[in-house]
Amino acid sequence: QVQLVESGGGLVQPGGSLRLSCAGSGVRFSIYAMGWYRQAPGKQRELVAHITVGGTTNYADSVKGRFAISRDNAKNTVYLQMNSLKPEDTAVYYCNAPTIGGMARFASWGQGTQVTVSS
Repeated sequence: QVQLVESGGGLVQPGGSLRLSCAGSGVRFSIYAMGWYRQAPGKQRELVAHITVGGTTNYADSVKGRFAISRDNAKNTVYLQMNSLKPEDTAVYYCNAPTIGGMARFASWGQGTQVTVSS
């Protein structure tokens, strides 16, 4: 059974930074592209960053240049470094394994981690 556990969120002022972590069990991250999604109140969940098995990264335009995704296969963990945070980054952040088109591979989602950017 796949279990995803996100952590590292919190309240931060605009311009601040956070580092999110996603630890997995019941699944080997190393064989999948992994990604970070976010869902803001009243909006659909969107894929904001993903990293391929080979380490190539891709970002949504809204976070490009500010966010950085990385992976540690030995720890079965994926990270999201978020810098220069903006109020519009406020959302619950989740990890999963994106397939073609951004659809999530794993049916079960973690609880997510809340990121709130506010002064």
